Formats: sequence, C-alpha cells, structure tokens
Amino acid sequence: MTARRRLLAVAAAVGVLAVDLAHEALTPTPFHHPRAPAALLLIAVLAVAVLATVPRAPSLVLSLAGGIAAGGALGNLASALVWRAGIPDPLVHGAYAFNLADVALVAGDATLLTTALVVAWDHRRRLREPI
Repeated sequence: MTARRRLLAVAAAVGVLAVDLAHEALTPTPFHHPRAPAALLLIAVLAVAVLATVPRAPSLVLSLAGGIAAGGALGNLASALVWRAGIPDPLVHGAYAFNLADVALVAGDATLLTTALVVAWDHRRRLREPI
C-alpha cells in the first residue's frame, strides 16, 4: 500500500510541476522573483523529504496533498533554474504577483496540515504507544 501512496504523491508532484512550467512558458509576465542558491537547495531537500516521508502515513489524501505541495516546490525550483530573471509570476491580483506553483504550495500545505490532524485524531490512541 505504501508503494501506491508513493506513486500517487510522485504523480501529483510531476503533474503540478508540468502544469506550472507550461503556464509560465505560455504566459509572459514582467514580474519575477529571484531565489538565492541556498533557498533553492532547501526547496529541493524539503520536496524530496515530503515525497519520501508523507506516503508512509496511512492516507491517500495525505499522499496527494504532499505530492501537490512538493510539486509546487519543485515547480518553483525548476522555474528558478530555467528563467534567468527569477521565478516568473504571471498571476497578478492587486499588489500580489504569484504563480501556479505558489498556489499548489499553499493548497497542498493546507490540505497536508488539515489531513494530518484528522489522521492523528483518528489514530489518537496510537499516539500514546511507547516507541
């Protein structure tokens, strides 16, 4: 079952990454934000950590949410490597400019946190077991 959840997480991450890169390539924008190399390394490490650990939990929704969040992180990482001016932000709402990877990060993280709390509540008796 863990393999199925891991496949779901990786597929979600790759899907978000592909959609984000396609959107940025097809939507020219004057707005970009650069990232420091250390930030890019941290993004890569966290995305891999999420994809490696989250599917171990007994929840397909948790795996999907982790994959979406990791895909957003990988989308920003790939964008930073592809565009010299920095990560493109083709979506503008008032004073805020952002991209689909940012939306995926927020949605994935919110779902990840909410689902983790629900799974923990459902298995609350196991939280008191000795390790």
